[in-house]
Amino acid sequence: MGGRPSAVRQIRELLMSRSTVQTSTDDEPVGPIRFGNFELDLVRFELRRDGQPVPIEPRTFDLLTFLARNIGRTVTRDEIFSEIWHDRIVSDAALSSQIKAARRALGDDGNSQQIIATVHGRGFRLRRQLVPGGADAAEPLPGGRTGMPTLVVLPCTSLDQDGRGRVMAQGLTEDIITALARNRWLRVIPRSTAFALERSSDDLAEIARSAGADYLVASSVRRDGNRVRITVQLIDTRDMRCLWSEAFDRDMTDIFELQEEIARLVSARLATELGIAEQQRAARQTRKNLGAWELYQLGSIEFYRFTGESNRRCQRLMRQAIQQDPEFGSPYARLAYAMILEMVYFDGERDEARLDEALNLALRGLDHDDQDANSLFALGRVRLARCEYELAIDALDEALRLNPCLALSHCGLGDSLAYEGRIEEAIGRFQTAIELSPHDPFRWAFMSYRSLAHLFGGEFQEAASWARRATQVPNAHYWANANLVSALGHLGDRRQADEAISALLRMRPDFTRRFAAERLFYVKNPEQLEVFLEGLKRAGIA
Repeated sequence: MGGRPSAVRQIRELLMSRSTVQTSTDDEPVGPIRFGNFELDLVRFELRRDGQPVPIEPRTFDLLTFLARNIGRTVTRDEIFSEIWHDRIVSDAALSSQIKAARRALGDDGNSQQIIATVHGRGFRLRRQLVPGGADAAEPLPGGRTGMPTLVVLPCTSLDQDGRGRVMAQGLTEDIITALARNRWLRVIPRSTAFALERSSDDLAEIARSAGADYLVASSVRRDGNRVRITVQLIDTRDMRCLWSEAFDRDMTDIFELQEEIARLVSARLATELGIAEQQRAARQTRKNLGAWELYQLGSIEFYRFTGESNRRCQRLMRQAIQQDPEFGSPYARLAYAMILEMVYFDGERDEARLDEALNLALRGLDHDDQDANSLFALGRVRLARCEYELAIDALDEALRLNPCLALSHCGLGDSLAYEGRIEEAIGRFQTAIELSPHDPFRWAFMSYRSLAHLFGGEFQEAASWARRATQVPNAHYWANANLVSALGHLGDRRQADEAISALLRMRPDFTRRFAAERLFYVKNPEQLEVFLEGLKRAGIA
């Protein structure tokens, strides 16, 4: 490519010259370049979608034109630097900014990459898009769909003969859509589109195809006197298989409170089930040409195994996802939190440099999307590990303002409140987390952190009960066993304490009171730490 002027620049110079303007040449046609429902007018320097102009900056237009001239081919970063910046020295951030602007103009983003794909270690590619009314097939995505999933919520059906449930059904549909849309990693089809699709077809598979949805949510309302039953299903559109279904039976009191409660529960539980489904989908993909979304999901699988080795694998996969797509914010947040967990739960060294890196990663995630509740949750946990207690609570409060259905944030806030001595508030947050997401991959921690709060409050029987429940979750970490040992030590139950110690030492043979004190470096109140350590001592931990 060398220092050759860009195609757009050549056209501009040609139009400004006094010579006769050529409307086309063999190698550099100046007619509109069309892809999908877009066209680039190289004479007017205009991007149009369905015939309507789309605002776009000149350099972004140049970049998009270069990608369009090479549609279907991966163009390297070096080629783009040469073509668009004419070999001037510019940062990778400048290119990332232009790619982000081009995607925004096309209604694309770095998560879905439906139009502009990032090719790991290579560059970028404008996908061959399906032309409306044409015969060309859309470009197949390597290894299946890449990018964040799309979901459509069908209008809730009223099963009442007299139609009394119709108003509730309509309101419930809107509330569920609103609640689900707070999950920034999920593309939710707007209500108006969902209603139009539902009216146009009775076939769920056809609705899913028309919407381009990966998942469908179908629901119904049935009233009987003062009782109401709301049933919700999550359907995978690939095979129309029901992934999750639940019925909620309630008394009719305040219809708005009822709709809000059900929408919160449905959103939280659907988010958990969708997260698991996306992880399973990524695990089935071939390892070639994995996108940032798939790498993030594979890393999340490792994250939830809660072992030292899986934590390190998670960190590697998150770094690969960031390298694949630096504009995708979620891997930054998960990597930051994984680093903190390594210091607390595993064998990672706690030092200021690693704490600073974790903070920087969490903040970079928010730089890409400051409305992402998951990133704010991670920031709150990083702040706690840095003993920045008020900042931790502030971040988690903001996370819950953005998405009150996120069980993790309720748990994280409860943990921070416990260290402030606000035990009753903390326990309420843990209870909310458990109710919102009873099958959450992190549910052992909801119970384990709650047991610690009861322990700090001197409620040793409750502490033992919740710690025991936590240990029964398959992926529970050994710290749940440690909480149980401490609670039983305070209760003076020697037989159960001996059994709990045996289970703890099978998982962590070198567990001692000194080890526990070193790993609980973030506990604010020395008296709380002493309560925990004293329970271990009474139980017989050296």
